[in-house]
Amino acid sequence: MRKFYDITEKWHLCRFSFFVKILLRYSNRLLTKHRGGKDNTTRYADCFYFDSTEKAANGCLALVLSGKKRATASSLLYFEYKGEPIPKVGDYSIITDWDGTPHCVIETTSITIIPYGDMTYDIAKREGEDDTLEEWQITHERFFREQGEALGYKFSESMLVVFEDFEVVYTK
Repeated sequence: MRKFYDITEKWHLCRFSFFVKILLRYSNRLLTKHRGGKDNTTRYADCFYFDSTEKAANGCLALVLSGKKRATASSLLYFEYKGEPIPKVGDYSIITDWDGTPHCVIETTSITIIPYGDMTYDIAKREGEDDTLEEWQITHERFFREQGEALGYKFSESMLVVFEDFEVVYTK
């Protein structure tokens, strides 16, 4: 579950400068390895932590850093209500802990948009958080209901989920 958050301009510039330093330092390696050296543009998507509690956010970060978490799921309605673009293949994002400290950069490798009710465990297990589809459904339904209440949308089984696969391309 991808959680974007509002930040002050100063904090945003601080984190963005971290991202720029990473890209400047590693851009040739990243572009050569991940884009075959053919594309000289890098798309910065956002800076975020996962989920909606400190424990979950920091736990998800640990899963990302260990290599177990390779994907995240978000409600398409979230992006629509926030006026945010959905992630695209090739996007780079900074992943932070709950306190906003950057820990890694991920590159989006695949996007799948699927109704919540059609989710399979083969897809969901790439998030690395749950041992069964039922566990995934319980945690994600809770998250989507809470997020929907806060933003003004209603959870439903037919709600579209943006499933984002990614790989870690830089760690702090």
